[in-house]
Amino acid sequence: MKIFDLNSFISKYVTKREQSLFLTDIENNRNKLSKEIEGSRVCVIGGAGSIGSSFIKALLPFKPSSLLVIDINENGLVELTRDLRSSYNMYIPDDYRTYTLNFSDPIFEHIFRMEKGFDIVANFSAHKHVRSERDKYSVQALIENNDIKAKHLLDMISEYPPKHFFCVSTDKAANPVNIMGASKHIMEEMIMAYTSKFKVTTARFANVAFSNGSLPLGWMERMMKKQPLTAPNDVRRYFVSPEESGQICLLACILGNNGDIFFPKLSENQMLKFSTICDDFIKALGYTKKEFSNDMDAKQFASNMSVDCTEYPVVYFKSDTTGEKSFEEFYVPGERLNMHRFQKLGVIEDVKKRPIEEIETFFNDLEGIFTNPDFTKNDVVSLIKKFIPNFEHDEKGKNLDQKM
Repeated sequence: MKIFDLNSFISKYVTKREQSLFLTDIENNRNKLSKEIEGSRVCVIGGAGSIGSSFIKALLPFKPSSLLVIDINENGLVELTRDLRSSYNMYIPDDYRTYTLNFSDPIFEHIFRMEKGFDIVANFSAHKHVRSERDKYSVQALIENNDIKAKHLLDMISEYPPKHFFCVSTDKAANPVNIMGASKHIMEEMIMAYTSKFKVTTARFANVAFSNGSLPLGWMERMMKKQPLTAPNDVRRYFVSPEESGQICLLACILGNNGDIFFPKLSENQMLKFSTICDDFIKALGYTKKEFSNDMDAKQFASNMSVDCTEYPVVYFKSDTTGEKSFEEFYVPGERLNMHRFQKLGVIEDVKKRPIEEIETFFNDLEGIFTNPDFTKNDVVSLIKKFIPNFEHDEKGKNLDQKM
């Protein structure tokens, strides 16, 4: 097997860019970024994840005075710290702390009040996978995390309003067809209701190539365990690199105006199929693809592979699971777009803001559903459809946990 340079592979075969898409926007705004970040006190929630950690790496060169990172993933926080400490020329403030906590934990609330808030707060804690929608319990968990607990966070930080507050969204919030996307649409509506209390921004963006839990990163795990690779051959997605994901969020957080929603300027012809990326991945590792029509034959072939085998088994399939969109979109008709403020970032401006009382009524109704032990997934979908009239839930009775 060849030595595999993941960043080079992403640059050559996935984003097809030699340098970050947002490098020009970073350089054009370097002075303003420095002015807003240098000496500031920063709190990053969900900072051990792929996007949160990339945001931290984009932020640190601008020299904040302190950085507090919250995440429930203890091992992820350890790896984040090792990664930062092992990176050449990486600035790390003397006041650098990590805590293995849920952001709704009373301990975090105590820390926040003892600190009397932060200058910059960025929330990356989220259920991000379409596969989060399995049954009523998984649906409750993702809505609790993406929406209900996030609202409690906003209520808390209103006591010590930050100068910049950022909460990550997703392209799936535009015309959502799954509950995860709908939960992020709800999150957008919710944070916009708080724009009267402090500056709020968010960003919708593409798949982050080889991010934690993603299908492409799973290919690396499968190869290490001598297992076949799988991919849909009919799903097209936009991709950004891990570095670019952090930069989108940094630019939105610091340079956005109150209520702005950011998205990358990517053209439709830049969307890729997962199966196409998988083909290139196999070639890059020195193998020839051996395609199978079913899982069992592929697993049998993989289990019998010798060390010097030059073929690698794959199974490509048409998507047939709940909530999968065949393409991605960053905005919908009726949203006001500004495509001129930045070189490679578009901005949705003047977003319609619902009264906070309307948001609170909806959240009370949600929590009312969850207090009934006999609630159903359909109860949740029906309530969301009242809040998001264009929510077209695509229920197929099958989820990604039923696939390799």
